[in-house]
Amino acid sequence: MSFRWIFANPVDGGAVDALQESLFGQQQNGNGARPDSKLSPQASNTIARLLNLRGITTYDQARHFFRPELGELYDPFLMRDMDAASNRLAAAARNSESVVVYGDYDVDGTTATAIVYSFLKDFGVKVDYYIPHRFKEGYGISEDGIAYAIENKVDLIVSVDCGITAVEEAKYARAKGIDLIICDHHTAGDVIPDAVAVLDPKRPDCTYPFDGLSGAGVGFKLVQATLTKLGLQQSVAYKYLDLVAISIASDIVPLIDENRILMREGLKLINASPRVGIKALMDQIKMEIGKISTSN
Repeated sequence: MSFRWIFANPVDGGAVDALQESLFGQQQNGNGARPDSKLSPQASNTIARLLNLRGITTYDQARHFFRPELGELYDPFLMRDMDAASNRLAAAARNSESVVVYGDYDVDGTTATAIVYSFLKDFGVKVDYYIPHRFKEGYGISEDGIAYAIENKVDLIVSVDCGITAVEEAKYARAKGIDLIICDHHTAGDVIPDAVAVLDPKRPDCTYPFDGLSGAGVGFKLVQATLTKLGLQQSVAYKYLDLVAISIASDIVPLIDENRILMREGLKLINASPRVGIKALMDQIKMEIGKISTSN
């Protein structure tokens, strides 16, 4: 099958040429290609034009795009309410409180649940999870879910991939003496729920540098920040990047900016040593270890 590139917008020819030069240089052999490259000038120009359309105009920007590094992740404390959220979750870990991770029923929600649940479990926290019934309870925090928390004498609910519109449910939880941390990535309504903390990069009053995180991505950021409050390195959270990568692919969030870092590193984990559940899924589709990409 042959492909033909159609460029949607005009590009700055001079900027494209400069980027092509910085990436591929002009040292070409008699066949028109660099000795250390299999790309023809036409192919390298196409790459430079596509990068230009993405707003990438320098070598450093291109390097970050193609080879993003974990050290380039944003500080989780740039997200509004992160200080309050991580303080509360760290206190729950220190004081052996009872916590329920309340997740959405889709892949993003279940991977987000697995991340926060596993993190708390590793620290010996009395933690449970609650996934609402898709047809009986519907999307978001439900009264049934809060009733479950009340019945089990839960001190703290951490919602992941849902909760940004749960204004009444947040009031109900507070009235019952249950603290609530909301981790979401959906668009907020006119009123922000009254919770201990509401983490959502799409909040109108949040200045986090990137608003395209998945729900699991926001949960991952909470884990990073909580590790800091517990006096540990944020890198301890990197073992959950495989789950973040799956959430990014399944929720079809934009594969740009911080998501490229999370996806790249998560795929490395999956391809190097997939966890049991992921390996079982790979076996079902007869996928070899080391061959997983975003298209799978």
